[in-house]
Amino acid sequence: MKDRIYVCHTYYHVYVAFLKEFALGREHRGEATMVLSRLSNDFGQLKQRMDKLCFWEEVRELNEKRDDYFPDLAPLKEDRGNIVKNMIARMKFTKLYAQFEETYIDIDFTQYKDIYVFCDSDPIGYYLNYKKIPYHAMEDGINCLKIFDAARFDNRGHFKLKVFMASLNLIFIQNGYSKYCIDMEINDRECLKYDCPKYVVVPRKPLEQALDAKAKEIIVRSFVEDADVLLAQVARAARDTQMQNVLILTEPLCDLAVRKQIFDDIIEEYCRGCRIFIKPHPRDVLDYERMYPDQIVIKGKFPLEVMNLIEGIHFHRAISVFTQSIYSMEFVDEIVFLGEDFMDKYEDPSIHRYNDQI
Repeated sequence: MKDRIYVCHTYYHVYVAFLKEFALGREHRGEATMVLSRLSNDFGQLKQRMDKLCFWEEVRELNEKRDDYFPDLAPLKEDRGNIVKNMIARMKFTKLYAQFEETYIDIDFTQYKDIYVFCDSDPIGYYLNYKKIPYHAMEDGINCLKIFDAARFDNRGHFKLKVFMASLNLIFIQNGYSKYCIDMEINDRECLKYDCPKYVVVPRKPLEQALDAKAKEIIVRSFVEDADVLLAQVARAARDTQMQNVLILTEPLCDLAVRKQIFDDIIEEYCRGCRIFIKPHPRDVLDYERMYPDQIVIKGKFPLEVMNLIEGIHFHRAISVFTQSIYSMEFVDEIVFLGEDFMDKYEDPSIHRYNDQI
């Protein structure tokens, strides 16, 4: 029996997995398996860099498939007009989806004592429940449920009935409501509007603060291909004290044209007379170097929190629309979080005000 396995769908998930492993102590290093799901993210050379550092027992990739990959599932998602017929179809969908997915899951999860799954809403959650394999769910992003409680939003109407059926493993509900989910780790319960009996609070900040110099080096080297280049880039700008340094965090919002307008407006309103750094979100495909040739675009795909671990980085202001991680930035004097009111100007509020619709 092996010890631990982490199923990660984003760079942030990998970062949190590192934090959890370092918290266990040096004697437990090399016991855990890291799994990078290719479902929704291009991890680039992350696996190769982690392999070289020999921190994980094994680094594997997972080839999950979305439900639209299987044409036979589409009819089961159609609205049949009443809760009974819809629930019967959903029960069939839950079982069939997991059966289809089984062909693409080449990892024997029964060989692990503890399984940690970020985004169990993805196919892996259906699969584990179908196979009756207990697992720990993990918060997708820090305090993400504050803005988007996906389980309640996706199951609006007859929520308690659906939770009961999920507890019997007849249907699947993510984020702590499935039968074989042992618990779900979150960063902070106090910021949430809705609670769940399976939520377990494991604050991220103390885990970060406990990292020693060697641990920080391993994490930075895993995510940032050349951290010295990033630091030198910021340091050169910092020497010019005539201008303040502002960091803009991008996000994959709206379509590309509207996204460009969003960041044009942010620059106009919050960055006049400042030196501007843009950190693209790992899933943001807008070409910021081409769109903003006069600004400094931070290259590489890595979670924002990694910048806390690089000595010498400092910004006067940081700006984000929805990224909650902005509140964890220790190298910033002023934080500007724009939120739903700002986004209301660019798209129908119902598209981003998820929790208001529960």
